[in-house]
Amino acid sequence: MYSSHKHYQYGTQNNAYYRMPNEYQLIKDIQKAINAEFSAIACYENLAYMAPTNDVKQRIIEIQQDEKRHFEEFSNIYKQLTGQQPTYQIIEECPEYYKAGIEFAFKDEQKAVDFYLDIADQTKDSFIKDRFIRAAADEQNHAVWFMYFVLNVTDSFKVSRQVENYEAKGALSAITLIFSQMLTYALQDEYLAQARYDNILETFGDIPTFTRIKQAEMRHISALLPLFERYQVPLQEDISQNFVTTPESIKKAFGAGVQGEIENISMYERFLSYDLPADVSVVFQQLRNASLNHLAAFERGLARC
Repeated sequence: MYSSHKHYQYGTQNNAYYRMPNEYQLIKDIQKAINAEFSAIACYENLAYMAPTNDVKQRIIEIQQDEKRHFEEFSNIYKQLTGQQPTYQIIEECPEYYKAGIEFAFKDEQKAVDFYLDIADQTKDSFIKDRFIRAAADEQNHAVWFMYFVLNVTDSFKVSRQVENYEAKGALSAITLIFSQMLTYALQDEYLAQARYDNILETFGDIPTFTRIKQAEMRHISALLPLFERYQVPLQEDISQNFVTTPESIKKAFGAGVQGEIENISMYERFLSYDLPADVSVVFQQLRNASLNHLAAFERGLARC
């Protein structure tokens, strides 16, 4: 995609930059820029996965594509200047949770703007200067987007089960699934169901169907958690409260329960189509069967409303 830059020749004088004492800082800073881009690519992969809506996810992926382009361009410049491959390492750890992550990304993009303009000022080579000035402009645009995400994080999170990359909906919309994602989606779904039922019971008082199914969700969580430890899958923060909305009526609460269980059944059936460890398969089968029972209970409750 960026092959047009790979064979750019800076001139014979530039191939000796790495031998000239006054150019050591330029080489060092370009290496630092490469590591910064390498770190950003990894961070934005995680942020895209945690994004609260599909629109936010796609925007973060687009930003990540810019960082990949910078990474390749800076690496090619480094190789032309030194005749050596740059090293790649993560120099800044991305926060584990979404809100902290986008705040970190905003500050990091701002720092990158100044740093890349400083690098552009160090060189007389027009191509290198242009690449870093353009990269600084990209980073400024990224900072604007991350500030937008920061300012709208509360509104973005306060969506219902329609969020496309969380719990069952996320599992069903994913093009591919890996084992760790299946466990995470399943646990997200159980946490969200429990949070929703807590909200319904607090709003409308004791409703035996919701009380009974809430207790079942607690058992489901207890069945899933040991699998995370057994297979060394990291546990994500429980953010289910951010997705809970209060239904307008008991009838709508039952209706949402019906829709949620239909999605759960589809999710677990998709999981069970994969080659899974035997103990995981047993748990997923049990949770699918429980969802079938819950679906029937919610349908009965809806019919009575």
